[in-house]
Amino acid sequence: MNIISDEGRPLPVLMIPLRRCGSHALRLRLNFNSDFYSPYPLHIVDFMPLLPLYGDLSDDRNYFQLVVDVVGLQAVSMVKWPDVVFDPVEIFEVLSGQTRSVHKVAWELLLRVGERHQARVVMDKSLDNVHYAAELLELLPQMRFLNVVRDPRAQVASINRAIIHDFDTVLNVRIWLAAYQAADRLLTEHPDKVLTIRYEDFLTDQQMALRQVCDFFGIAFMPQMLDIRGSAEAAQIAQRSALWSSNHFPPIIAHADKFKQQLSMREIEIIETACRPYMERYGYTLLTDANLPVDENMALEAEERSRQGRQQAWEDLKQKNYRDYILRQCRADYLANLKLRLLREPLAAPSKPAALAS
Repeated sequence: MNIISDEGRPLPVLMIPLRRCGSHALRLRLNFNSDFYSPYPLHIVDFMPLLPLYGDLSDDRNYFQLVVDVVGLQAVSMVKWPDVVFDPVEIFEVLSGQTRSVHKVAWELLLRVGERHQARVVMDKSLDNVHYAAELLELLPQMRFLNVVRDPRAQVASINRAIIHDFDTVLNVRIWLAAYQAADRLLTEHPDKVLTIRYEDFLTDQQMALRQVCDFFGIAFMPQMLDIRGSAEAAQIAQRSALWSSNHFPPIIAHADKFKQQLSMREIEIIETACRPYMERYGYTLLTDANLPVDENMALEAEERSRQGRQQAWEDLKQKNYRDYILRQCRADYLANLKLRLLREPLAAPSKPAALAS
């Protein structure tokens, strides 16, 4: 496999389809190879609701504002990219004559930091970007995708306890299903660009799973990948947030079934009903009759539980880990302030076609 992309830049790789799949564990181990680089992700998905407020990106002012704000988003990330500062003026000048896209800006930052580390493969761990895979392939035709699947019961149970998506099984199983359906479309249209591995197989045989990934990326497997205790970054992020506390230790196989203590049988049946085709495809054994579909009343009740759960989770985080709370709040405030500014000072809207102009 040719691992050098257009113009001699690193090969771009996106991990998909959904967070809480062991993605940090894989990223940190692969980073032992100097040919590979994957920093803490930008998670541009949180920026996407703001995108319509930037108006017509063919307008230089609008696009420059977008570039400045994406660079700012990277600057307020919870985990900084070491020894790098981006100049939005330079980024804008380099990209202004190319296809204009928020993804183009985000990937320009990522490719630059990868080049700084002399990497031949650069991976973005912003798994939710699976929903933008078609646009990404138009911008970066050589992109590859690492599809890390996990038992939906375990993954939803983990998401329920994380400050990322919603705080209820009914809502998070919908998020799980949408992400895996998006990955399916990619698999159907570009099977040669996607490698699928199961997180559970990584748990039981790290070396086999990592060798498979390395072969797909065209980089060498390194024995150091099997001892995560040698990773300074793993040690750093393990102390930064409870979500990442296990990342400085070998994987625990028993955690694959931890969901049995975290979910009720009703929740398990809801998940199995919605995700049954995927569970059967990837070899996850059902524990119920899988006959409990979600109706509108269940969804409405879930919204209220999730709202209360979110409020409690942020309050708990504030009390238990003030640094994690402040860092996350800083990023959330940055995005909220961008929205306020864009609503207060609207940018130029797309031009109307001549026939429709008044």
